[in-house]
Amino acid sequence: MATGRNIRTYFEGAWHEGDVAVMRAADHGAWLGSTVFDGARFVDGMAPDLDRHCARTNRSARALMIEPTKTDAEILEIAREGLEMFPRTAPVYVRPMYWALNSEASAILPKIGPEHTGFALCLEEFPMLPSDHAVSLGRTSFRRPVLEDNVVNAKAGCLYANNARMLAEVGRRGFENALVADAMGNVAETATSNVFMVRDGVVFTPIPNGTFLAGITRARHIETLRADGVEVVETVLSFEDFENADEVFLTGNLNKVTPVGRFEDRTYEIGPITRRAREIYWDWAASQAW
Repeated sequence: MATGRNIRTYFEGAWHEGDVAVMRAADHGAWLGSTVFDGARFVDGMAPDLDRHCARTNRSARALMIEPTKTDAEILEIAREGLEMFPRTAPVYVRPMYWALNSEASAILPKIGPEHTGFALCLEEFPMLPSDHAVSLGRTSFRRPVLEDNVVNAKAGCLYANNARMLAEVGRRGFENALVADAMGNVAETATSNVFMVRDGVVFTPIPNGTFLAGITRARHIETLRADGVEVVETVLSFEDFENADEVFLTGNLNKVTPVGRFEDRTYEIGPITRRAREIYWDWAASQAW
Protein backbone atom coordinates (compact mmCIF):
# COMPACT_ATOMS: atom_id res chain seq x y z
CA MET A 1 0.00 0.00 0.00
CA ALA A 2 2.91 2.31 0.83
CA THR A 3 0.49 4.79 2.36
CA GLY A 4 1.29 3.77 5.92
CA ARG A 5 4.56 4.03 7.80
CA ASN A 6 7.11 1.79 9.54
CA ILE A 7 7.06 -0.72 6.68
CA ARG A 8 8.74 -4.12 6.90
CA THR A 9 8.94 -6.57 4.01
CA TYR A 10 9.59 -10.32 3.97
CA PHE A 11 11.24 -11.30 0.68
CA GLU A 12 13.55 -14.14 -0.38
CA GLY A 13 13.58 -15.70 3.08
CA ALA A 14 14.45 -12.63 5.15
CA TRP A 15 12.90 -9.51 6.70
CA HIS A 16 13.92 -6.11 5.32
CA GLU A 17 13.35 -2.60 6.62
CA GLY A 18 11.13 -0.44 4.43
CA ASP A 19 9.26 -0.78 1.15
CA VAL A 20 11.83 -2.85 -0.71
CA ALA A 21 11.78 -3.65 -4.43
CA VAL A 22 10.55 -7.20 -5.03
CA MET A 23 9.54 -7.33 -8.70
CA ARG A 24 11.57 -7.09 -11.92
CA ALA A 25 10.56 -5.29 -15.10
CA ALA A 26 10.24 -8.53 -17.07
CA ASP A 27 8.29 -10.43 -14.40
CA HIS A 28 4.95 -11.65 -15.69
CA GLY A 29 3.28 -9.95 -12.74
CA ALA A 30 4.85 -6.59 -13.57
CA TRP A 31 3.73 -6.34 -17.17
CA LEU A 32 0.76 -8.72 -17.39
CA GLY A 33 -0.82 -8.28 -13.98
CA SER A 34 -0.58 -11.80 -12.56
CA THR A 35 -0.59 -10.63 -8.93
CA VAL A 36 -2.68 -11.73 -5.97
CA PHE A 37 -2.69 -10.57 -2.39
CA ASP A 38 -4.66 -10.65 0.80
CA GLY A 39 -5.04 -8.26 3.70
CA ALA A 40 -5.32 -8.89 7.41
CA ARG A 41 -5.24 -6.65 10.46
CA PHE A 42 -3.25 -6.53 13.70
CA VAL A 43 -4.91 -4.21 16.24
CA ASP A 44 -4.23 -3.95 19.98
CA GLY A 45 -2.54 -7.34 19.98
CA MET A 46 -5.39 -9.00 18.04
CA ALA A 47 -5.16 -10.47 14.54
CA PRO A 48 -8.72 -11.55 13.66
CA ASP A 49 -8.95 -14.42 11.15
CA LEU A 50 -5.29 -14.04 10.18
CA ASP A 51 -5.17 -17.76 9.38
CA ARG A 52 -8.10 -17.46 6.96
CA HIS A 53 -6.51 -14.53 5.14
CA CYS A 54 -3.26 -16.48 4.73
CA ALA A 55 -5.17 -19.47 3.36
CA ARG A 56 -7.09 -17.31 0.90
CA THR A 57 -3.80 -16.00 -0.49
CA ASN A 58 -3.00 -19.50 -1.70
CA ARG A 59 -6.50 -20.03 -3.11
CA SER A 60 -6.24 -16.76 -5.03
CA ALA A 61 -2.87 -17.76 -6.45
CA ARG A 62 -4.24 -21.03 -7.79
CA ALA A 63 -7.17 -19.18 -9.39
CA LEU A 64 -4.63 -17.13 -11.38
CA MET A 65 -2.62 -20.25 -12.34
CA ILE A 66 0.20 -19.28 -9.96
CA GLU A 67 1.65 -22.14 -7.92
CA PRO A 68 2.00 -21.17 -4.24
CA THR A 69 5.43 -21.60 -2.69
CA LYS A 70 4.24 -21.45 0.93
CA THR A 71 1.69 -23.49 2.83
CA ASP A 72 -1.12 -21.71 4.66
CA ALA A 73 0.69 -22.42 7.94
CA GLU A 74 4.00 -21.06 6.64
CA ILE A 75 2.44 -17.76 5.58
CA LEU A 76 0.79 -17.51 8.98
CA GLU A 77 4.10 -18.13 10.74
CA ILE A 78 5.90 -15.49 8.63
CA ALA A 79 3.17 -12.96 9.43
CA ARG A 80 3.37 -13.69 13.14
CA GLU A 81 7.14 -13.43 13.10
CA GLY A 82 6.94 -10.01 11.46
CA LEU A 83 4.23 -8.73 13.78
CA GLU A 84 6.48 -9.44 16.76
CA MET A 85 8.62 -6.54 15.48
CA PHE A 86 5.78 -4.07 16.10
CA PRO A 87 4.36 -2.73 19.39
CA ARG A 88 1.15 -4.50 20.37
CA THR A 89 -0.62 -1.14 20.20
CA ALA A 90 0.37 -0.57 16.56
CA PRO A 91 -2.41 -0.86 13.95
CA VAL A 92 -0.72 -2.98 11.28
CA TYR A 93 -1.91 -3.96 7.81
CA VAL A 94 -0.71 -7.46 6.87
CA ARG A 95 -0.36 -8.15 3.14
CA PRO A 96 0.96 -11.47 1.77
CA MET A 97 1.25 -11.59 -2.02
CA TYR A 98 2.27 -13.74 -4.97
CA TRP A 99 3.06 -12.95 -8.59
CA ALA A 100 4.19 -14.92 -11.64
CA LEU A 101 7.82 -14.49 -12.65
CA ASN A 102 7.92 -16.02 -16.10
CA SER A 103 5.64 -16.77 -19.04
CA GLU A 104 5.17 -19.53 -21.57
CA ALA A 105 6.14 -19.01 -25.23
CA SER A 106 2.83 -17.22 -25.84
CA ALA A 107 3.91 -14.63 -23.22
CA ILE A 108 0.35 -14.34 -21.92
CA LEU A 109 0.22 -17.63 -20.04
CA PRO A 110 2.31 -17.74 -16.84
CA LYS A 111 4.69 -20.61 -16.33
CA ILE A 112 3.48 -22.89 -13.56
CA GLY A 113 5.83 -24.15 -10.86
CA PRO A 114 7.36 -22.89 -7.63
CA GLU A 115 10.48 -21.69 -9.46
CA HIS A 116 8.23 -19.36 -11.46
CA THR A 117 6.49 -17.77 -8.45
CA GLY A 118 7.42 -14.68 -6.47
CA PHE A 119 6.32 -14.22 -2.85
CA ALA A 120 6.51 -11.34 -0.39
CA LEU A 121 4.73 -10.28 2.77
CA CYS A 122 4.49 -6.60 3.63
CA LEU A 123 3.62 -5.12 7.02
CA GLU A 124 2.89 -1.44 7.50
CA GLU A 125 1.39 0.66 10.25
CA PHE A 126 -1.91 1.99 8.99
CA PRO A 127 -4.50 3.60 11.29
CA MET A 128 -8.14 2.54 11.35
CA LEU A 129 -10.89 5.08 10.74
CA PRO A 130 -12.53 6.54 13.85
CA SER A 131 -15.65 4.57 14.81
CA ASP A 132 -17.86 7.65 14.28
CA HIS A 133 -16.58 8.32 10.74
CA ALA A 134 -19.55 7.68 8.44
CA VAL A 135 -18.69 7.44 4.75
CA SER A 136 -20.73 8.62 1.78
CA LEU A 137 -21.69 6.37 -1.16
CA GLY A 138 -22.55 7.32 -4.73
CA ARG A 139 -23.85 5.42 -7.76
CA THR A 140 -21.31 4.39 -10.39
CA SER A 141 -21.79 3.42 -14.01
CA PHE A 142 -19.18 0.67 -13.71
CA ARG A 143 -20.20 -2.83 -12.63
CA ARG A 144 -18.66 -5.92 -11.13
CA PRO A 145 -17.55 -8.54 -13.69
CA VAL A 146 -18.58 -12.18 -13.72
CA LEU A 147 -16.31 -15.23 -13.70
CA GLU A 148 -16.55 -15.54 -17.48
CA ASP A 149 -15.04 -12.02 -17.74
CA ASN A 150 -12.44 -11.96 -14.99
CA VAL A 151 -11.00 -13.83 -12.01
CA VAL A 152 -13.63 -12.77 -9.49
CA ASN A 153 -12.87 -15.90 -7.44
CA ALA A 154 -9.49 -14.42 -6.44
CA LYS A 155 -8.24 -11.36 -4.62
CA ALA A 156 -6.32 -10.34 -7.70
CA GLY A 157 -4.55 -7.08 -8.44
CA CYS A 158 -5.93 -7.01 -11.98
CA LEU A 159 -9.47 -6.50 -10.63
CA TYR A 160 -8.64 -3.24 -8.91
CA ALA A 161 -8.34 -1.05 -12.00
CA ASN A 162 -12.12 -1.37 -12.30
CA ASN A 163 -12.54 -0.48 -8.63
CA ALA A 164 -10.27 2.52 -9.08
CA ARG A 165 -12.39 3.99 -11.86
CA MET A 166 -15.50 3.48 -9.70
CA LEU A 167 -13.88 5.51 -6.93
CA ALA A 168 -12.65 8.18 -9.36
CA GLU A 169 -16.11 8.54 -10.90
CA VAL A 170 -17.97 9.01 -7.60
CA GLY A 171 -15.11 11.06 -6.16
CA ARG A 172 -15.67 13.69 -8.81
CA ARG A 173 -19.17 14.11 -7.36
CA GLY A 174 -17.91 14.36 -3.80
CA PHE A 175 -18.53 10.80 -2.56
CA GLU A 176 -15.99 8.67 -0.70
CA ASN A 177 -17.00 5.28 -2.07
CA ALA A 178 -19.23 3.68 -4.71
CA LEU A 179 -22.20 1.36 -4.26
CA VAL A 180 -21.73 -1.06 -7.13
CA ALA A 181 -24.10 -3.20 -9.18
CA ASP A 182 -23.48 -6.71 -10.46
CA ALA A 183 -24.00 -7.67 -14.10
CA MET A 184 -27.77 -7.96 -13.51
CA GLY A 185 -28.08 -4.49 -11.99
CA ASN A 186 -28.52 -5.60 -8.37
CA VAL A 187 -26.31 -4.31 -5.56
CA ALA A 188 -23.14 -6.38 -5.15
CA GLU A 189 -20.79 -4.46 -2.83
CA THR A 190 -18.90 -1.18 -2.73
CA ALA A 191 -15.66 -0.44 -4.57
CA THR A 192 -13.65 -1.48 -1.51
CA SER A 193 -15.79 -3.63 0.78
CA ASN A 194 -18.87 -5.74 1.35
CA VAL A 195 -22.09 -3.96 2.28
CA PHE A 196 -24.95 -4.54 4.74
CA MET A 197 -28.23 -2.71 5.30
CA VAL A 198 -30.72 -2.77 8.16
CA ARG A 199 -34.48 -2.47 7.91
CA ASP A 200 -36.89 -2.94 10.83
CA GLY A 201 -34.19 -4.59 12.92
CA VAL A 202 -33.25 -7.18 10.27
CA VAL A 203 -29.83 -7.15 8.60
CA PHE A 204 -29.64 -7.77 4.85
CA THR A 205 -26.61 -8.29 2.62
CA PRO A 206 -26.24 -9.21 -1.07
CA ILE A 207 -26.18 -12.96 -1.61
CA PRO A 208 -22.91 -14.19 -3.14
CA ASN A 209 -23.50 -14.78 -6.84
CA GLY A 210 -20.00 -15.11 -8.24
CA THR A 211 -19.52 -11.43 -9.07
CA PHE A 212 -17.80 -10.36 -5.84
CA LEU A 213 -15.67 -11.87 -3.10
CA ALA A 214 -17.82 -12.79 -0.13
CA GLY A 215 -15.23 -11.56 2.33
CA ILE A 216 -13.75 -13.25 5.37
CA THR A 217 -14.74 -10.30 7.57
CA ARG A 218 -18.24 -10.34 6.02
CA ALA A 219 -18.65 -14.00 6.99
CA ARG A 220 -17.42 -13.31 10.51
CA HIS A 221 -19.96 -10.50 10.97
CA ILE A 222 -22.80 -12.71 9.79
CA GLU A 223 -21.71 -15.34 12.31
CA THR A 224 -21.32 -12.97 15.27
CA LEU A 225 -24.58 -11.10 14.56
CA ARG A 226 -26.57 -14.33 14.31
CA ALA A 227 -24.97 -15.60 17.51
CA ASP A 228 -26.12 -12.36 19.16
CA GLY A 229 -29.72 -13.02 18.10
CA VAL A 230 -29.83 -10.67 15.09
CA GLU A 231 -31.55 -11.97 11.97
CA VAL A 232 -29.22 -11.77 8.96
CA VAL A 233 -30.60 -12.43 5.48
CA GLU A 234 -28.48 -12.96 2.35
CA THR A 235 -30.65 -12.03 -0.61
CA VAL A 236 -30.94 -10.10 -3.86
CA LEU A 237 -30.98 -6.37 -3.07
CA SER A 238 -31.74 -3.36 -5.26
CA PHE A 239 -30.57 0.22 -4.98
CA GLU A 240 -34.13 1.08 -3.91
CA ASP A 241 -33.71 -1.28 -0.95
CA PHE A 242 -30.74 0.77 0.19
CA GLU A 243 -32.64 4.02 -0.29
CA ASN A 244 -35.31 2.64 2.07
CA ALA A 245 -32.88 1.24 4.66
CA ASP A 246 -32.68 2.39 8.29
CA GLU A 247 -28.92 1.80 8.54
CA VAL A 248 -26.12 0.91 6.14
CA PHE A 249 -22.63 -0.26 7.05
CA LEU A 250 -19.60 -1.68 5.28
CA THR A 251 -17.39 -4.58 6.32
CA GLY A 252 -13.86 -5.26 5.23
CA ASN A 253 -10.45 -6.05 6.54
CA LEU A 254 -9.08 -2.52 6.68
CA ASN A 255 -11.64 -1.03 9.10
CA LYS A 256 -13.83 -4.05 9.98
CA VAL A 257 -17.06 -1.99 10.36
CA THR A 258 -17.60 1.35 8.65
CA PRO A 259 -20.93 3.17 9.06
CA VAL A 260 -22.49 4.84 6.03
CA GLY A 261 -23.91 8.32 6.54
CA ARG A 262 -25.18 8.98 3.03
CA PHE A 263 -26.10 7.21 -0.18
CA GLU A 264 -26.62 9.82 -2.88
CA ASP A 265 -29.33 12.11 -1.37
CA ARG A 266 -30.41 9.62 1.32
CA THR A 267 -28.88 10.14 4.77
CA TYR A 268 -28.57 7.71 7.69
CA GLU A 269 -27.70 7.87 11.36
CA ILE A 270 -25.08 5.53 12.82
CA GLY A 271 -27.68 3.12 14.16
CA PRO A 272 -27.78 0.63 17.03
CA ILE A 273 -27.14 -2.47 14.92
CA THR A 274 -24.11 -0.89 13.25
CA ARG A 275 -22.70 -0.07 16.68
CA ARG A 276 -23.56 -3.53 17.97
CA ALA A 277 -21.92 -5.22 15.00
CA ARG A 278 -18.68 -3.41 15.81
CA GLU A 279 -18.91 -4.20 19.52
CA ILE A 280 -19.53 -7.93 19.19
CA TYR A 281 -16.93 -8.28 16.45
CA TRP A 282 -14.17 -6.94 18.70
CA ASP A 283 -15.51 -8.93 21.65
CA TRP A 284 -15.10 -12.04 19.51
CA ALA A 285 -11.63 -10.96 18.33
CA ALA A 286 -10.48 -10.42 21.91
CA SER A 287 -11.58 -13.96 22.79
CA GLN A 288 -9.24 -15.50 20.21
CA ALA A 289 -5.73 -16.60 21.17
CA TRP A 290 -2.91 -14.74 19.41
